[in-house]
Amino acid sequence: MSYPLFIKMALDSWYSKIRDTNKLLEKISDDQLAQEVAPGRNRGTYLLGHLLAVNDKMLTLLNLGERIYPELDDIYLDNPDRTKAEKNTAAELRQKWHEINAILADHFDKLSPEEWLQKHMAVSTEDFEKEPHRNRLNVLLNRTNHLSYHQGQLAFLKP
Repeated sequence: MSYPLFIKMALDSWYSKIRDTNKLLEKISDDQLAQEVAPGRNRGTYLLGHLLAVNDKMLTLLNLGERIYPELDDIYLDNPDRTKAEKNTAAELRQKWHEINAILADHFDKLSPEEWLQKHMAVSTEDFEKEPHRNRLNVLLNRTNHLSYHQGQLAFLKP
């Protein structure tokens, strides 16, 4: 299997999960999104904010540019649900979700296969030489799985 084919397969999987999540979010109202996915579990708005913040962090992790929404970390990454006041409505989170994914898609579509196999920013040059699998593509695969997991949780909100 050639590297370009494998990278296309990984990108296709990423874009498929983004599309599936978008379709799911279209079926869930803002009121439903504000509910817990299960008793005592995270609310949908928290999960959406979490996914948004994680995708935003991909910009710097993959060395694609500066983050757009670093202020989301305190609420959706650094603290559990309900410990910090949410500053965004469900509609605002949805809008930011679409914006960050469009920005990522623009960057992803410009990366060559060789660039996908370059180190990500959380690994040192020395460690990357020992572990070349710690590359941008590996981050994409990891984030695709992460998105899939939380999409499964959000599905419990669907009417």
